[in-house]
Amino acid sequence: MIDRWYYSLRASVARFARLALRAALVLPLLVAAPLSARQASAGSAGDFVNTLMPLPTTLANKPGSLAINNSFTYSLNANGGAFVSQGAIRLIDRLRMRTGVPISKTPATAGTSATLTIDVLTPTHETVPQLGDDESYTLDVDPQHISLRAKTWIGALHGMQTLSQLVQPSGDHFVFPSVHIEDAPRFPWRGLMLDPGRHFLPVPVIYRTLDGMAAVKLNVLHWHLTEDQGFRIESRVYPKLQELGSGGQYYTQQQVRDVIAYAAARGIRVVPEFDMPGHSTSWMVGYPELGSAPGPYYVIAETFGIHDAAMNPIRESTYRFLDGFLGEMAQLFPDEYIHIGGDESNGKEWRSNPAIVAFMKAHNMTDTKELQAYFNQRVQKILAKHHKQMVGWDEILSPNLPRQAVIQNWHGIEFLINAAKQGHRTILSHPYYLDHMYSAADMFLADPLPANSGLTPEQARLILGGEACMWGEDVIPQTIDSRIWPRAAAVAERFWSPASDRDVNDMYRRLGVESLRLDAEGVPLLSGPERGLRQLAGTEQDQALSLFASTLQPVDFSVRMRQQHPSAATVFNRLVDAVRPDPPLKHTFQLLVDGALQGNTADMDKLDALFHSWMNAAPALDQLEAGSPLLQEASVHIATWPKLGQMGIDAISALRSGKAPPAGWQDAQNAVLKQAVDPHELVDFAILGPLEKLVNAAVTTKGQ
Repeated sequence: MIDRWYYSLRASVARFARLALRAALVLPLLVAAPLSARQASAGSAGDFVNTLMPLPTTLANKPGSLAINNSFTYSLNANGGAFVSQGAIRLIDRLRMRTGVPISKTPATAGTSATLTIDVLTPTHETVPQLGDDESYTLDVDPQHISLRAKTWIGALHGMQTLSQLVQPSGDHFVFPSVHIEDAPRFPWRGLMLDPGRHFLPVPVIYRTLDGMAAVKLNVLHWHLTEDQGFRIESRVYPKLQELGSGGQYYTQQQVRDVIAYAAARGIRVVPEFDMPGHSTSWMVGYPELGSAPGPYYVIAETFGIHDAAMNPIRESTYRFLDGFLGEMAQLFPDEYIHIGGDESNGKEWRSNPAIVAFMKAHNMTDTKELQAYFNQRVQKILAKHHKQMVGWDEILSPNLPRQAVIQNWHGIEFLINAAKQGHRTILSHPYYLDHMYSAADMFLADPLPANSGLTPEQARLILGGEACMWGEDVIPQTIDSRIWPRAAAVAERFWSPASDRDVNDMYRRLGVESLRLDAEGVPLLSGPERGLRQLAGTEQDQALSLFASTLQPVDFSVRMRQQHPSAATVFNRLVDAVRPDPPLKHTFQLLVDGALQGNTADMDKLDALFHSWMNAAPALDQLEAGSPLLQEASVHIATWPKLGQMGIDAISALRSGKAPPAGWQDAQNAVLKQAVDPHELVDFAILGPLEKLVNAAVTTKGQ
C-alpha cells in the first residue's frame, strides 16, 4: 500500500472543494499528481526518494548527496566515441532544464578532476546497436563525485538516463542522492511497435517516441511500414509502391537513415516490418501482378480490419519481386532482423484462384495455412540470402519453419510457450497491446516468462523479451503520445527489472513522476490531452471539462471498432481522443476507497471533497455541452456524472453516521451505475468498480 503521506498534505485544501467550483478543482489535481508533492517534501528533508523507472537490478542508497551547481563538470574516456559524447550533452541539457543551473556542456580537459566521470571499458566499433550487446552499467554517487562505468557505450547511455532520474530537490537547490547501482536488463529485446501504415506518423513523432523509449530503456523500435491503408517507405527499385500505394505519405530513404541514426545514438535498434502475404493491398495498387485475384482492381483501403488481398504464392515472379525489394531494404536497414508480418491472411483469394487451388492439390496441401507455410519458407530463404533473420507474428509458426525465425506472439501466452518448445526464439506482445486500453498494472504484472511456463531452462532462454504494440487504427499524431505513455514505461520496467519487481502501488507512484519527466522532454502525453480538451471546450477556462475527463478513459479497441467503425477518413477530435487510458485518478481513487472502507476518516474526507467537486462542476460542464456539438455526443455520461457524485456523498455520509441509506437507495444507485457502464459514447468511467464497493459498504455500514 502506498504511504498516506499525500493525504495529510492535501488536508488543508480539501475544505475548499465543498465551498466553490474554483476550490473544488484544486483537489483532483492533487489527487492526480501526489507524487511530485511527496518528492518535494522528501527532498527538502534530504531523504532519498526512489523515482527510478525502470527499477535497477541493485540499488543501495548511502548517506549524503552531491549538490548540483555551476561548478559541475564531466569527463569521458575515448572508448565511448560519439554516441557517449552526444549522450552526455543530452544529459547536461536535461540537468540544466530540471535545475536551472547553467552547467557547461564542454567536457573537462584531460587531467582535470571532474564531478562526473564516464568510463566505457570496451572501445566502440559499432555504428548501430545489436541484439545481445552488453547493456550493463554501474553508478556510484557520493557527496564529492559520480562514477559511471559500463562495458559498452550502450550501458553508458542507460546509466546516464538513470542518473538524470536521480535528480531531486533539497531545500533551495537540487542534488544527486548518494547511491550505489548495479544494473543490467532482464531481457535483451525490449520493444515498442509503431504503426504508421494505417495513420501516417511524421518523422517528428518517431523522434519524440524514440526519446521516450530511451528514457525508460526500451531498445527496439518495431516500425510497421506497410499495411492495406498505405505503403510508407520509399523503394527506388519499385517506385510505384510509394507513388501509388501511399497517398503521398511515406518516409524517404534519407528520412529512414536519419531515424536509424537518431535511434542508434540512443541505443535503440530499428526493425522494419513489411507485412506479407496478407495486409498487402497497398503493394498491389502499383504492382497488381503481385495479387492472387484477377485485376487490376486494387485501391488503397480506407476501412480497417482483415482484407482479402494476398500476394500470389505460386508465381516465381512474386519471389523475384520480393528478392529485389527485400534486398533493397536489407541495404537500408542495418539491423540483423526484418519482420514479415504474416498475420491475418484469410486465404479467400487463394481459395478462389483455380491455379492456386491446383498448386495446393499438386503439393498435397490440405489448407491455406500449409500454403502460407510454403510462402514463409521461400521468404525466409530470401532474407537469409541478404544476411537477415526473419521475425513474424505467431501465424507463421509451422513444423517446417527454420528455427532461426523469431516468433512474435499476439494470440496468447500459450502460443509463445509453444514456439519456445519448438526451438524458436520468441517475443511476447499479447498482454501489451496499448490500443486495448489495458491498465499499466495489468501490463506490468504480465511477464514474458511466467513462473508456470513449464519451459526447461534451455527453452526459457529462447524468450528474448517483448514489445508493446501501438496499432494505428484510432490514433493520429496529435493523440498517439497519451496512448503510448506512460503505460509503455510500466511495460519497459517489466522487460528490464527483476522478476520479483511486482509492487503495483510503488510502480504507479514512480509512473506519475516519469509522466512529468517525459512530458517535460517533449513527449506530450500530458499536454496533448490538455490541448484536446481545450479545443472541445472552446476556451482556456476548461476546468470543469478537465475534472470530468479525469474520471474517464477511452473504451477498448474492440468496442470502438464496433461502435464507431473508424476508418482512414475518420476525424479523431472527440472526447474519447482527449481522455487518457488508465488515468491517474483511477488508481488513486481505488486507494482512497480502500482506505475509507478500512475506517480511515482522512480518506473519507478526501472522497467527500472529490464527490462535491463533481457536483459543483456539473453546471459549468452542462454549459459547455450546450455550446459544443462534439461534447453533446457524451450527453449520457455528462448527465450521469453528478449522479455519481451524489452517490458517493450519500455513501460517505452513511459510513460516517452508521445509518444505512433509506430503502430503495441501493436499487436506485445500481440503476445509475448500470447507465454509467454504457459504452456507446466511446468513453468509460474509470472509477465505477471502487464506487460500487462504496455503495455496497454503505448499505451494510455500522458507522465509524
